[in-house]
Amino acid sequence: MNDWLTVERGDAPLVLSFPHTGVEIPAPFDRALVSPWLARKDADWHIDRLYGFARELGATLVRTAISRTVIDVNRDPSGASLYPGQATTDLCPATSFDGEPLYDPGAEPDAASVAQRRTLYFEPYHAALGAELKRLRERHPKVVLYDCHSIRSVIPRLFDGELPNFNIGTNAGASCDPALTAAVEAACDGPGFTRVTNGRFKGGWITRFFGAPEAGVHAIQMELACRGYMRETPGPVREGEWPTAFDPVHAAPITARLRAALQACLAFARSP
Repeated sequence: MNDWLTVERGDAPLVLSFPHTGVEIPAPFDRALVSPWLARKDADWHIDRLYGFARELGATLVRTAISRTVIDVNRDPSGASLYPGQATTDLCPATSFDGEPLYDPGAEPDAASVAQRRTLYFEPYHAALGAELKRLRERHPKVVLYDCHSIRSVIPRLFDGELPNFNIGTNAGASCDPALTAAVEAACDGPGFTRVTNGRFKGGWITRFFGAPEAGVHAIQMELACRGYMRETPGPVREGEWPTAFDPVHAAPITARLRAALQACLAFARSP
């Protein structure tokens, strides 16, 4: 594979996608950025480490090391908004989640740069996901694509109040069988954590594009509020204070729920 694209193959009917854990910003796409830290601030910090146990379950892991500031592989490649009428970020973001400019004035990616980024990074990532789903679908009647995400708990520009711990997205029920949704919900529910399904985050382009229950591919997105697995003080963050270090002890309670969620995905995929 490309040096920025990692595919770890397993034989279980489960694929984990990590579209936003990357922080690399290769030249020339690092030019005219206001701040390297600001350009990386909205990464899904430590999520690939949090789900490290998935290897033990036989899952396939697909990850890009490229920062979402270069190109967001979980956005509609046409540039159309996945959440019309709501604040969001673009295929090649010009602002952070908080609305801060990522580039010097007038230096935002133009059409030619966006097209280049799509060719270099977006299309290979999706080709890798598609290839792994095809490989596993040839071996299993059903395959689950589980798209892994996280976001800071409080971002007023994007949502009101404090985000629930678990935010499950299934494109309003279109990307997977309701039985899979119910099984993942059951794994997440319980004392100490909050959960919503198809709330503010209904699933990005990966969930919507690959989810095809009628063809045996069931896609589900999991957006975690960072406070569930990181030491986060909800609210604005500053350089030097964010991200906080990954602490597996602090993350242990939510890791147990996530393990149960992935086990539920496997039980669903292996069910008649």
